[in-house]
Amino acid sequence: MTDLRQPASRRALLPTESLAVPTTVLVGNPRRESRTLTVARHLTGALRTGLGDFGVHLADPHLVDLAELGPDLPSRLIAGAAGNAPLEQVLARVRSPGLLVVVSPTFKGSYTGLLKLFLDMLPREGLRPGTVAVPVMTAGWAQHRFVPDAQLRPLLVELGAVVPVRGLAVLEEEFGDLESAVAGWTEAAVPVLAAVLHGCRPPTPLSPHLAEPAPVP
Repeated sequence: MTDLRQPASRRALLPTESLAVPTTVLVGNPRRESRTLTVARHLTGALRTGLGDFGVHLADPHLVDLAELGPDLPSRLIAGAAGNAPLEQVLARVRSPGLLVVVSPTFKGSYTGLLKLFLDMLPREGLRPGTVAVPVMTAGWAQHRFVPDAQLRPLLVELGAVVPVRGLAVLEEEFGDLESAVAGWTEAAVPVLAAVLHGCRPPTPLSPHLAEPAPVP
């Protein structure tokens, strides 16, 4: 039965059965425990809360922190073939349908080379159908607010993702109050993401033998 206490705009989106959308958070900062990672965790929590209000329930997010994988990436790219089982499991996780949140600091006006190195290992249109991606970047200057849409969005589209909302840029001066920094963006983005995720076919689960990456706290 429809909850008539919900605003009309939200009632129209509520499904008869809740979705459990697999969620992966890919962080492209080469530094461990970076502020970019902090932003990624905060934003993912905000998305889980906001989408839940629209009846879209995210599964426990899985964190792929490239700072942990950096030493393995060049050899895998040069070899061009599988060889490192944990890395192959991470690649499989990122390719899987669901919500993919990609977060990178701004280096020289673009995303990091580490992120590009990792994504270059995927085949053409390597993100499987049903992947809904959100581009997010941190930056030091206000003039870099448009870098997520100018640089990161085209890369995700090229790989086959649906990118239905504008990218989010979080400036260094906003790190002290992340709730305020992302509030306006989530208010506009969550209804669109909810509608798109409702329209996606149920994602194909990973093979049981694949180990799961660590969940985002």
